[in-house]
Amino acid sequence: KLIVLDRLLAFRETPAHKKVLQELVMDVVRVLVTPAIEVRRKTLDLVMELVTSRTVGEVVQVLRKEASKTHDTTETDDVGKYRQLLVRSLHRCSIQFPDVAPKTIPLLVEFLGDSDKLSAGDVLEFIREAVQRHDHLRPIALPKLLEVFPQIKDAQTYRAAMWVLGEFAVDVNSIKSVMAELRRCLGELPIVDSELRKAGAEEEEDGKSSTPAAPASSARKVTADGTYATQSVFAGSVSSSTETKPPLRQHLLDGNFFIGSALAAMLTKLAVRYVQLVEGEPKQNSFCGEAMLIMACVLHLGRSGLPKKAIMDDDADRIATCLRVLAERNAVTFDIFHQQSRQVLDNMLLVRHEEEEKHKVAKDEKVDQVQIDDPINFAQLTVREDNASAENRLEASLLAAVGETAKKQEEMSSSKLNKVHQLTGFSDPVYAEAYVSVNQFDIILDVLVVNQTSDVLQGLTLELATLGDLKLMEKPQPCMLGPHDFTNIKANIKVASTENGIIFGNIVYDVGSSQADRCCVVLSNIHIDIMDYLSPASCTEQEFRQMWADFEWENKVYINTNICEPHAYLEHLLSITNMRCLTPAKALKGQSIFLAANLYARSVFGEDALANVSVERTNPDSPVIGHIRIRTRSQGMALSLGDKVTLSQKKAVNSGS
Repeated sequence: KLIVLDRLLAFRETPAHKKVLQELVMDVVRVLVTPAIEVRRKTLDLVMELVTSRTVGEVVQVLRKEASKTHDTTETDDVGKYRQLLVRSLHRCSIQFPDVAPKTIPLLVEFLGDSDKLSAGDVLEFIREAVQRHDHLRPIALPKLLEVFPQIKDAQTYRAAMWVLGEFAVDVNSIKSVMAELRRCLGELPIVDSELRKAGAEEEEDGKSSTPAAPASSARKVTADGTYATQSVFAGSVSSSTETKPPLRQHLLDGNFFIGSALAAMLTKLAVRYVQLVEGEPKQNSFCGEAMLIMACVLHLGRSGLPKKAIMDDDADRIATCLRVLAERNAVTFDIFHQQSRQVLDNMLLVRHEEEEKHKVAKDEKVDQVQIDDPINFAQLTVREDNASAENRLEASLLAAVGETAKKQEEMSSSKLNKVHQLTGFSDPVYAEAYVSVNQFDIILDVLVVNQTSDVLQGLTLELATLGDLKLMEKPQPCMLGPHDFTNIKANIKVASTENGIIFGNIVYDVGSSQADRCCVVLSNIHIDIMDYLSPASCTEQEFRQMWADFEWENKVYINTNICEPHAYLEHLLSITNMRCLTPAKALKGQSIFLAANLYARSVFGEDALANVSVERTNPDSPVIGHIRIRTRSQGMALSLGDKVTLSQKKAVNSGS
């Protein structure tokens, strides 16, 4: 299925084929019933490339059904990844075709209450971009987000939802609705006094319940060995003080005061906007006073010692700054909270859109450009040669005149020679060499075996074995070789995962009819490179951090090279590892003695490879030093990628010296 999807993705690059595939996009969507996550990922990538304004309605309907199914299934890692892929696909459809967004937003907002942080973060990112670009979507998205707001469990998702509500509540009614919901999520104010009062009431109830002596009832029991034992039961009342607190209040009591600083910024934006919309100083003072009361309560709670963790100085400074903004009501600070915050979001979305356009142009279909002096091919000029192959005489003569034919044949022969591995020596009685063809999921060995003796070799058998996650599909059949004869033996090896593999074996044959003359020639090893299965990929910063925390295998490789520039070493590393640099180019600009970057690649089997590069240049003329940390889900992939980096660095040093 993956091979077929890759072929379809290749067909998409041709404009004529793309038009045919666009008509069959609903047939491609049916592949989503396959449970394999990598097949689903490639299917959604292909569907997003083929969707048009005519088919977007049907595609979105199918994606909504698939998203609804993820609620009913058991929560696993693949289900969460599939939900995230669906959310991103619906995001792309809604941004590209805004007409389908009103049907998509209510469904996606329901995912905010899930425990999956990645899909919830993608939903909020989609809502933020949708309401920023399209004003008509705000009356649909904000009430739905406000409705699901108390059900959000994750703290990071809670902060992002607070930012969206504080930024896009632009009228008086929505500001009042958001403020009322915040009061419900905070509970009784002041927080410290109410918590101390509840704790005192619970202690009194515990004291009252423990004052009367609990009657004890005893009974005599006979044990298994016939002896007597006395069992006593004490009756007592257990205090049921497990009262569920409002979500925002619970986060603050758990010591997560980063939410408190986000709450202060949100209240400041709401108050600034309310002051500019509502006339009358009493109403303005009332709203600002309520917002300042909430901030003061959060600040007091952080320094009271009641939460599990005390408030950090950064969060306290942020809350104090917001309090000062509302107290002074300066026009400059009001403009920062009211206008410049939105402008920063607009600039960020614009930069992201430009990067996507650059990536799209680089990935765009290749258009055959014909120069004005290029010859025109006529079908009448093609003739059939003896080998029944069509040839254009004019084109062939032109190529022969400029010498391109010999050049192409030379390049083709050199590329094929690079894949030939000599397995035995020239002085061995049996000479063998293998042409290794590495496909996506299998390896085909075409072994040439030459009998260099004057004897007939009977029962000549190629015995192969593999080391690593390789599997020999079928054993090659024995054959008979005459004197100075040769034959080709093919073997198919299946590849199951991304790691370095070794193919080894021997050739066994009989000379004459007696079994005593059984001979064996040991073959040299064939090493399969991991780079044949890795390709550059991209992911968000949040996904990279999540995978970095989840992956348990790490391989730390120290830098040993003759390259003196950190940027040059990074380019060299990207070229030898088939990985993509996730750190933005703007962050790597400039001349510095330090460089840190994140790299990412994905294998054809859906395995992820992460790398963090830390490079330092001590002196202008000395090589860079540092280390590379590689993290993967499997041990073999981490070790194989580390060995590739180490060997390539040594080659760079040798070539430089």
